[in-house]
Amino acid sequence: MTTRAPVRVLLCDDHLVVRAGLLALLSSEPDIEVVGEAGTGEEAVATAAKLRPNVVLMDLQLGDGIDGVEATRRIAGTGPHVLVLTTYDTDADITRAIAAGATGYLLKAERPEELFAAIRSAAQGRTALSPPVASRVMAQLRGAGRPALTDRESEILAQLAHGLGNREIARALFISEATVKTHLGRIYAKLGVDTRAGAVAVAKEQRLLP
Repeated sequence: MTTRAPVRVLLCDDHLVVRAGLLALLSSEPDIEVVGEAGTGEEAVATAAKLRPNVVLMDLQLGDGIDGVEATRRIAGTGPHVLVLTTYDTDADITRAIAAGATGYLLKAERPEELFAAIRSAAQGRTALSPPVASRVMAQLRGAGRPALTDRESEILAQLAHGLGNREIARALFISEATVKTHLGRIYAKLGVDTRAGAVAVAKEQRLLP
């Protein structure tokens, strides 16, 4: 019987206590081996090039120097797979990390079993996402399929966000109330909502407001 080599992991986190905790946790898995640690983005890039791990566990916020996204960009494509492990789950963070080449995006609140599974998946080049992150990614993909708002619709949406009514919007933009209502109907359809409050909420979530 052929014994498969353990997954070689590099830890990158600027908190020594976090790295120590991860080291102790991962040491409990016989098929996962921590081969190195890094406390900065620059150190992670250099250590990854030297040790050639299978997976780099990468935090996003690394204090001074380059952040986890830039470190991911420099490491991705050189051999190791980068699995982001962070407390940050905003759309902007997720998008930047994935665009930089991260194979997966995991939250530190996940159970150890989820972390182990994600590392094994990342080592094989398979995408590993925490459920909340997966939900956000899907929401972004659904949003990307919606028609873009026109300039006038964006103007009206901005007025909605300021709490203006149809008559006030019409006066501010020098158009009729009927025209405002027509635009509102199109905005609701594009955003998948049926109320003013819903339109504003989705617009804020998708960063459609200035």
